[in-house]
Amino acid sequence: MTSQQQELLLEGKVAIVTGSSRGIGKAIAIGLAQQGANVLVTGTNPERTKAVSEEITKETGQQSDYYIGDLSKEENVAEMTDKAIQNWKKIDILVNNAGGGVILPFLEQTPETLKTTIDRNLWTMLWSCYKVLPHMVEQNYGRIINIGADSVRNGLWDHAAYNAAKGGVHAIVSGLGREFAKSNITANVIAPPAVEGELLDDIRDRDTKLVNRYIDIIPIGRGAYPEEVADAVVFLASDKASFINGQVISVNGGSTMQ
Repeated sequence: MTSQQQELLLEGKVAIVTGSSRGIGKAIAIGLAQQGANVLVTGTNPERTKAVSEEITKETGQQSDYYIGDLSKEENVAEMTDKAIQNWKKIDILVNNAGGGVILPFLEQTPETLKTTIDRNLWTMLWSCYKVLPHMVEQNYGRIINIGADSVRNGLWDHAAYNAAKGGVHAIVSGLGREFAKSNITANVIAPPAVEGELLDDIRDRDTKLVNRYIDIIPIGRGAYPEEVADAVVFLASDKASFINGQVISVNGGSTMQ
């Protein structure tokens, strides 16, 4: 074993990262693998999701597999969980990153867009926790890390429906953190602001002024880079964060403080 291998934070761990075919999720999946974890990548785009899994194995040497499916559906999450168990016999880390939603002024939302936003953010997280936690309890170890949103705190324009969903993503960790702490399981949230990349660029193409307003509230003067969010997730997934539980941690460049 080399000295570099001995320094890996997550050697021998198994992680599921939902919504990891691009953006923050991809950066998180790669970051966990770089620190020694085997990773199940999930997404709804088969080509992109498979490509990320293959990239992880090629670039890090860690084992990786992938699952394709809509994780707002219980049966799909059950299949995802079973795949990780079949591959590696355990699940140590669950990162609930699957999300997104329809960003519109609240009264321009429709019943369909509201349901889509709740499904993508809240139900994916709830079902994933519900299916993965029994395995963590059985092994007396686990790290649950939800990707929330700093907009829950700063009231970002056109984010009321999105914040309703992400508010639940934030709130669950206090309940899970207390309920499962004696099983050596922690639950926390990383809450980023606007994140640079494909999704923000899509909004920028539609409404540059709106994106500029998002960035203007960040004192550092830019959105977060996906790797900056991933670094925080890697830390929470490691034993160095064993006493951090039930917390919402903003990685936001100062867009909200305290």
